[in-house]
Amino acid sequence: MSFHSMWAELLPVGRSSASGGYRRFAWTGADAECRAWFEDQARTRGLACETDRNGNQWAWLGDPAAGDAVVTGSHLDSVPDGGAFDGPLGVVSAFAALDELRRRGARFARPLAIVNFGDEEGARFGLACVGSRLTAGALTVEDAHRLTDGDGITLPEAMEAAGYDPEAIGPDPERLARVGAYVELHVEQGRALDLTGDAVGVASAIWPHGRWRFDFRGEANHAGTTRLADRSDPMMSYAETVLAARREAELAGAVATFGKIAVEPNGVNAIPSLVRGWLDSRAADQHSLDTVVTGIEKAAREYAAAHGVDLDVVRESFTPVVEFDHALRDELARVLGKDTGLTVPVLGTGAGHDAGILSARVPTAMLFVRNPTGVSHSPAESAAEDDCVAGVLALADVLEGLACT
Repeated sequence: MSFHSMWAELLPVGRSSASGGYRRFAWTGADAECRAWFEDQARTRGLACETDRNGNQWAWLGDPAAGDAVVTGSHLDSVPDGGAFDGPLGVVSAFAALDELRRRGARFARPLAIVNFGDEEGARFGLACVGSRLTAGALTVEDAHRLTDGDGITLPEAMEAAGYDPEAIGPDPERLARVGAYVELHVEQGRALDLTGDAVGVASAIWPHGRWRFDFRGEANHAGTTRLADRSDPMMSYAETVLAARREAELAGAVATFGKIAVEPNGVNAIPSLVRGWLDSRAADQHSLDTVVTGIEKAAREYAAAHGVDLDVVRESFTPVVEFDHALRDELARVLGKDTGLTVPVLGTGAGHDAGILSARVPTAMLFVRNPTGVSHSPAESAAEDDCVAGVLALADVLEGLACT
């Protein structure tokens, strides 16, 4: 099956007719359809497909127990109304790259696996990379069991409803010990390649990043009868904090985003009693990130005090800077540039990935495919057909260099 036919087959799954974006959330019907698609692709190619204790899918060529395997893939879930390429491009390209290697008559000297990591985006339970975090021991079983979606459904309840055993989740060092290298292909979430005119690039590092919850607590009251001077309005403090986040990020050359908000009682004619906002912030280095978040929190506390509002700030997740394995990164750049003699772009990214989580346990690297608009986490996310094919061929070249004789 060609890249194009696989892409066309997966494209409708979980797509919203209203927004044109995707709602492939963990342990939902759309997620189950994606998993079935993955199993079908593995079976069609004669690969042994299994789902590990944390809900990640693996399709194996060769004996997994042999060790030193080369693994590639990504994820199939999405953010709310996300684009088609973030995640699925890496999985579809992995199957297509295997097809290309077989077409070339490549002889495999190491086991090869294609993986679909579960719940990478964290759209349902609020924590990114749950499947890979559990596998790598970066998320405890206790903390995973506490994860809850917007409807109050816990992660164990969702897994059980989908037919999986939540009591089995946890670190999987034996599985990771089989992996000699992990290479993830991903659409670029930015415009660096578009600006250089390159179809494919190699990742150098993932910026440190985290998510913080700001709870502004005021006093609910009538919107029409309460004097402005008598209000303890948490929305005012929240709004001013959003503006402060933009200022602090600009000063540090970083990014900071309040992209999610919950309001109580959420009435048009009611002053809120609670405004809960989630901050996502990322920077090229730890010092810059600390400066941004500290500045935002300091401003938020000043605004809250001025409006008679209480404020709690909770760090919900954090990932330090990830330097991809230098030897593997350099090998990717060498392989991709050997036929042309051209220098392959090596670039950092502010987006988190399963490769970043796994890097603490196994050598990891990433390939990026050009995104002409730089838009991601949106239905407008895109990549040209020729660039997608270039990505497949680049991944095939890399896998051939790592896994074949």
